[in-house]
Amino acid sequence: MSTKRLQGKVAVVTGSGRGIGRAEAMALSEQGASVVISDFGKNESGEFIAEVTAADIKKAGGKAVAATADLMTAEGAERTIQTAVDAFGGLDILVNNAGMRGGNPVNKLTEEQWDLVLGTHLKATFLTTKFAVPFMRARGGGSIVNTGSEAGLGMLFNSAYAAAKEGIAGFTRCIAREQGRFNIRCNMIRPRATAGATGGGDWFTQNLMGPWKPLLEALGEHWIGERGFRWDKTTTPEAVGALVAWLCTPAAENINGQDFFIGGDEVGILNQPDVTETLFSNDQWSVEGLDAYMPTITSRLVNPYGFPNPLKTDD
Repeated sequence: MSTKRLQGKVAVVTGSGRGIGRAEAMALSEQGASVVISDFGKNESGEFIAEVTAADIKKAGGKAVAATADLMTAEGAERTIQTAVDAFGGLDILVNNAGMRGGNPVNKLTEEQWDLVLGTHLKATFLTTKFAVPFMRARGGGSIVNTGSEAGLGMLFNSAYAAAKEGIAGFTRCIAREQGRFNIRCNMIRPRATAGATGGGDWFTQNLMGPWKPLLEALGEHWIGERGFRWDKTTTPEAVGALVAWLCTPAAENINGQDFFIGGDEVGILNQPDVTETLFSNDQWSVEGLDAYMPTITSRLVNPYGFPNPLKTDD
């Protein structure tokens, strides 16, 4: 099978100056895609990291250009998508990876932190998708890969981040159904990867496992939904890039609206949200009626978050 399965395709990867986004852009380029590196960050020398990554791809024999606009504005998102059209003639692939993180207990979370996290993740994902879809339709279809997180399953001190990521999960399902008839697929990944000095595992280590490490260790598996006990099982940005590139190839042409986890040695598909237990009544439900019948479907439920505060801390 050819190693250039995306030859002739054009991709925009947001937040691709470093870390996971850079690895995704590299993987797409290795498969033959021309890539727009979207990132407004700068390195210690004052260079736009998008330009550095684009230069690295070109040195490796690929095609890439940099875009440094702010994706939280319609003008910036539109200009970034237009960069792909101007440079390479169209758009086939959009990978929404960009976003900033702000961790705090909800009672200490500021409005500015909330707006920044929701803006850089959820709003930016909406805006780039909005402007990308018409160009994908013109090409007969395309692939959108959005970036979620296990934080959305319930992670302490990350309510803004979790809200943004689960917003993206719902957005992904909507776009998959809405644009599927135009041969545009939309999927989401939840990567657990160490992404370098400014992202992923290192952010977690420095900002959570530093000051709050004793609390998180005391909570054990309960601090991040049902999968917290495997948090030490991270993977590399390159593995995440491989999954993203694969989702954009013809091998994944029947995959749409799905939610993927990748971490450690594992790639998995999360269940679509569904009703697990149901009650029916011939009359309108009342508090008393719920008292009588709700235990038949709730008696097996256990509150996984009903643990005592093991450190007696305000956090």
